[in-house]
Amino acid sequence: MHRIGLPAALPFPAALLRLTAKGPAQRAILPLVRAYLAKLEPDLVVISQGTNFDGIAYIDLCRSAGRPYVVISQKAIDHLWPPDRDRSMMRAGLQAAMRCYFVSQHNLRLTESQIAATLANAEIAHNPFLVSGNALPWPHAEDGAIRLACVARLETGEKGQDILLHVLARQSWRARNLSVSFFGAGVNREALRGLAGYLSLGNVAFPGFADDVDSIWRTHHALVLPSRSEGLPLALVEAMLCGRFGIVTAEGGSAEIVEDGRTGFIASAAQIDAVDRTLERAWAARSDWESIGKAAREAVTRMIPKDPLALFAEKLIGHAGSRLAAS
Repeated sequence: MHRIGLPAALPFPAALLRLTAKGPAQRAILPLVRAYLAKLEPDLVVISQGTNFDGIAYIDLCRSAGRPYVVISQKAIDHLWPPDRDRSMMRAGLQAAMRCYFVSQHNLRLTESQIAATLANAEIAHNPFLVSGNALPWPHAEDGAIRLACVARLETGEKGQDILLHVLARQSWRARNLSVSFFGAGVNREALRGLAGYLSLGNVAFPGFADDVDSIWRTHHALVLPSRSEGLPLALVEAMLCGRFGIVTAEGGSAEIVEDGRTGFIASAAQIDAVDRTLERAWAARSDWESIGKAAREAVTRMIPKDPLALFAEKLIGHAGSRLAAS
């Protein structure tokens, strides 16, 4: 297996790494990538995208050269559409792929709307999770405190932590025995800490990035995720596998794995009032949280394979094998 891109072990500045994902930078290095692929003659090229069109230059290169490729899209954003000049290239590239993988039905359907075409070669693939997969004992606090965890990159544009801070600043939440821990790292960490201080919130903490995700759910009762955009939140899958449930927005694929009121709670929009109302519904049902967590685990284990990585690798090997057999 060969990986095209800057070696992760080298200490390149973050700004330079972000630049290589931009369209102009991709087009600038296309001759180098073309020459590399011609020398390598790969059986299969895997193009992994953050959003559903940020690898379009590489997709078009493989399509025009007749190279076998599959495309993985981790997210599609309702308010972020490809510019008109790129839509035909995106449509042709996705339709010509051996397979297009999306992490949620929402992302697939949105992509089809953006290119105004059906992708008969598309299917859903799940990301590997970082928890043991075992149900964890329900955390009982002697003081009866409710502890929520917001597990996400600290990037407000997508994850919406600022929305939650404004909800917690309302008087009704200040008076309750509830706290929220914001796990994760990101470009808005100091901005969020600053906002929490500005709002005089004493019921929030920023523990940083946690290597042991199970440890989060040993001490927290539920996930709260006020996302403005999503693919399928891995944090939600992991929480449910541990026997916790999510209080989430109806973004991306969240509503595909959460049944509102039974295996979690879904806000209709990533807005302060909508998140507040949904958190209120969850709070009113807090005596049932342990049973909701158990129902969430039962539901997600029926939807997510036990080893998503092995299953996906098997599919990729199958694509490469079928190409070899055909040739």
